[in-house]
Amino acid sequence: MDKDVSAGSGITTVIGRIALGITLLAFGLGHTAVIDGVSAADAVSIARYVGGIALFAAGLMALRGGDSVGGTAFSVLGALWFTWAVSAGTSGNDAGFFLLLFALVVLSLTLAGGERLGQVVHGLFFVALLLMAIAEFAGNDGFAKVGGWCAVAAGAVAWYAATAALAHWPTALPRRAAGRGVTATG
Repeated sequence: MDKDVSAGSGITTVIGRIALGITLLAFGLGHTAVIDGVSAADAVSIARYVGGIALFAAGLMALRGGDSVGGTAFSVLGALWFTWAVSAGTSGNDAGFFLLLFALVVLSLTLAGGERLGQVVHGLFFVALLLMAIAEFAGNDGFAKVGGWCAVAAGAVAWYAATAALAHWPTALPRRAAGRGVTATG
């Protein structure tokens, strides 16, 4: 195969963000209990196939296309989503420990830098996982619900980032001058 042929990191980023957004929305809404009869257990299939397999495949395609940052992030997140889905049903300290380790990986992705929307997604996702880990350790559903809302927000931002890339919408806020009354010269 030619070295000039790539999987196209632009489209794999969009695919990865959509997969992450869908998974985060399902995972978060399941934890918020805002929809009657829907729980986190209902997100297991989405987490396994969309968040796990599809996100992992998008990561491999991004790595093949030369996007080491996006490829690593999507591959690792895909593997962790798949693991969460397979281990669904565990609770207490086991689940809390896994969510804490998952949160540390997402914290690394947040601190790694990159574009701002990606950092916002990872930052909100980190807070969600940390709150859910605390909820599992403490047996407190309140923390899980707040974490669920953070996951919903992260999913919405991931979805917007993917849609913005496809629709050519803005992804950055314009910068202002340093202070009131300050004007740029030149």
